[in-house]
Amino acid sequence: MIICYFINGNGASKAQGKCQNLVKINPKIKIIQKIFFGIMSLSRFSRLLAFRHLRLVTRNHNFTNINSGRISSCGNQNLRRLLSTQTSPNEDEHHSIIKDTEKPTGESTKYEFKAETKMLLDIVARSLYSEKEVFIRELISNASDALEKFRYLAVSGDESAKKIQDVDRPLEIHISTDKQNRTITIQDTGIGMTKEDLISHLGIIAKSGSKAFIEQIKEKAAAGDNNIIGQFGVGFYSSFMVADKVDVYSRAVGEETGYKWSSDGSGTYEIQPAEGVQNGTKIVIHLKADCREFADDDTIKNVVNKYSNFVGSPLYLNGKKTNIVQPLWLSDAKNVTAQQHNEFYRYISGSYDVPRYTLHYKTDVPLSIRALLYFPEGKPGLFEMSRETESGIALYTKKILIKNRTDNILPKWLRFVKGVVDSEDIPLNLSRELLQNSALIGKLRDVLTARVLKFLQEQLKKNPEEYEKFYKDYGLFIKEGIITNYNMTEKESAANLLLFESSHEAPEKKVTLNDYLARATDNRTIYYLAAPSRTLAENSPYYESLKSRKQEVLFCYEPYDELVLMQLQQFKGNKLVSVEKDMREDKNANDLTNLGDDSLKRSEINDLSAWIKEKLGDKVAAVTATSRLESHPCVVTVEEMAAARHFIRTQSHSVSEDRRYAILQPKFEINPKHPIIKKMYTLMGTNPVLGELLAKQLFANSMVGAGLVEDPRTLLTSMNDLLVKALEKH
Repeated sequence: MIICYFINGNGASKAQGKCQNLVKINPKIKIIQKIFFGIMSLSRFSRLLAFRHLRLVTRNHNFTNINSGRISSCGNQNLRRLLSTQTSPNEDEHHSIIKDTEKPTGESTKYEFKAETKMLLDIVARSLYSEKEVFIRELISNASDALEKFRYLAVSGDESAKKIQDVDRPLEIHISTDKQNRTITIQDTGIGMTKEDLISHLGIIAKSGSKAFIEQIKEKAAAGDNNIIGQFGVGFYSSFMVADKVDVYSRAVGEETGYKWSSDGSGTYEIQPAEGVQNGTKIVIHLKADCREFADDDTIKNVVNKYSNFVGSPLYLNGKKTNIVQPLWLSDAKNVTAQQHNEFYRYISGSYDVPRYTLHYKTDVPLSIRALLYFPEGKPGLFEMSRETESGIALYTKKILIKNRTDNILPKWLRFVKGVVDSEDIPLNLSRELLQNSALIGKLRDVLTARVLKFLQEQLKKNPEEYEKFYKDYGLFIKEGIITNYNMTEKESAANLLLFESSHEAPEKKVTLNDYLARATDNRTIYYLAAPSRTLAENSPYYESLKSRKQEVLFCYEPYDELVLMQLQQFKGNKLVSVEKDMREDKNANDLTNLGDDSLKRSEINDLSAWIKEKLGDKVAAVTATSRLESHPCVVTVEEMAAARHFIRTQSHSVSEDRRYAILQPKFEINPKHPIIKKMYTLMGTNPVLGELLAKQLFANSMVGAGLVEDPRTLLTSMNDLLVKALEKH
């Protein structure tokens, strides 16, 4: 309530008084008082932004003016409770029937859960997956698992291996479509199934034969790098999303008899012996009338390319091989050529350029990660700059696509990076469409982000000229990462990549914050100055004093550069300070003992300062003299210049001029040695009208020089008035 009282225009002092009174009435208001005084202890602009943000929050949540004595309904109950002055919630008479009176007696009997099979099958087949097309991914994955089981048994050396030693055939997956009969057939040359397998694997929902096989080989300590995908035992039933009927023909390797399994998804299935069944499994899907598009060659080709283009075995569609692109992220980096990288980058990004940088990354600690990341050569367009742009990272697990655009694998500011991340440790939900276990996904994100930042730092050291070209195109993303990041380690790591011009280097030569520190003396401060160009920076009144002391200063030419450094606050324990703030807080700047004979006397300075304050009125918080200026007559300082300039660019149009000056609270600092200031002192007595015009024009010029005027053209009228008055005697 106190904060609401303040931000609804009642002023800080009244709010503080109101706060003290309410604490006496209700001790629980004490925490609100602490919040209020905590915000009031911030700098003026930080305080302004905090209150302004809170005001927007209360407005968005339907808070009415606190002076009206009521707060309307609000979706955010926590915020409403925070701002409430109610001493305690309304308490009704206590009523409960819960009592600990129960005590088991007799022996317990154990029963198994039962399920309505038809209803369960309907849920799995029709409610589990968001897209019908994923049934193709699921059946191809099952076929791939059958081939992987065959490969394992062929080299395992156990009893099962003897059955397949004489089997000589290519391990492949084939898909055929038949528009006329409205069918799609998927066949593999894998391990096949016995009658018992058909009953246990297809007749029991959510029993995974692949998962059981993995557990079996783990027990034999021979799991190694298995490529088996299945784990839930529900993928096969996705076929009923599109099928009126599903027929499965299968013959296990080493068996003479094949079998046909058939079901229409109604809750029952039939199994019968069948002749002419090849080793492996063939699934014939009789499509529903409204799913006839899945009997189309092009439709299936697009789905295969989207989800299953990197399965480990050859995949044929109507006799033509479709998976011709290799999963390069699983290859050894030294064996992949630049041409292969170029082709793969174009394939996954849909671009026509080539990658500028390539990061081929493999690790098994702390997670199993196989990643291939590309940094584009071309400049980002307006669409790519938008934070609404989707991530360019495709997420795979064991070469099967899980999500084509995965936003939470890399932070939003790295959305320009294209590539593939494959991890066996990724926790998936039942449909393999959503990620689970946010802590593990967060760990994956942290590992990848740290590696990307380290990689870019390596490129900066290895070839600064090439990195500078990259930074020119993509530096804005790095700055966004610093501003939006709450992880201080990640924020400072990204700060290693920033580039600036320096007062100690030639124009166009860029330096890093580390370069600055390497040249620094005992001073634990990194100085920076924001200006549109180097010429303006070197001629800035704020730079004069540091220049005379030969203090290195970083030049920020882009409007957001100073916001980045203001948000960063420090780098490796060294404070980042704008030269404007340094001038305002310099206690020695007001030391006027050694001004010399060419300066106004102290009494004259005091008289002139008071007179200027009177003429400028509420536009200035104070008028003082400074000893830090040499060639400039005056300067304007505010508490947080970067925040002030950001306010002018983004919000000043919504407030009046008087309110704007009240918010900025500029301090007008004059140079008592400058001829213009000394002349103004003379005009104060001889021609006060001209002196006043001069004082106002100098103040306006200083506001322009500080970047605190949105449109300098507004000063033309006052400038013309000054010229008219100055030329009256000529």
